[in-house]
Order: sequence, then C-alpha cells, then structure tokens
Amino acid sequence: QVQLVESGGGLVQAGDSLRLSCANSRRTFGRYTMGWFRQAPGKERQFVAAITWDGVRANYADFVKGRFTISRDNIRKTVSLQMNGLRPEDTAVYYCAAKQSTVIVVSTGAYDYWGQGTQVTVSS
Repeated sequence: QVQLVESGGGLVQAGDSLRLSCANSRRTFGRYTMGWFRQAPGKERQFVAAITWDGVRANYADFVKGRFTISRDNIRKTVSLQMNGLRPEDTAVYYCAAKQSTVIVVSTGAYDYWGQGTQVTVSS
C-alpha cells in the first residue's frame, strides 16, 4: 500500500516560490509514477506534473512549464514540486498521487493513491 502525505503549502505573494513535498509512509517507493494535481474552488482537479519511477522522465501542464519542477528521492520516498513565479491563478489545493506504472500518466482517474492535499494561496 501507498500512503501519501503532502506538506509545504501556504500563503504567498505573486512572484514568490514554494516547495511542496509528498512523503510515502509505507513500504517501497519504486515502480510508481508520481503526479501532482491541483483543484481550485468550483473547478475540476487538473494535472500539474508527473515523474516516472526512475526520475528520468517528467511531464508538465502547459500552464506551469518553465515555472514548476517535479523531482523525487526514492531513498527518502519523497516527491517534490518546486514552484517558482507563483501567480494568483495557481491558488488551489495541491494533491500528490501515485500510480503503479513505468510511464508518464496524466489522467486524474488513472492514479491509484492520493494524499489529502495541501492548500496553496497566492495573493496579488
């Protein structure tokens, strides 16, 4: 089983940076594609970024390319999302998710395990 716990959210101003972390508290962390998603009030959950189990490949939503970076540490069983140049439209609850896979997965419905989410609020 995979149990995910996110941390690092908060209230920041436009242009600031935040680093989100997601820890897997159980068993191994390998052979899981890890993804970050976000959900703003009244909107559907949307894909932000994903990284393969070996950290070799990553994929990003167009609206975060060049600003956000996903990374993982399989020894510490963590995955991170470095967010730079934050904008008010980035305000949302950010979720970490895991999918047993060796390829990039961007579909929300395809992920098997989800964290509880962490709130990111960006003021203008």
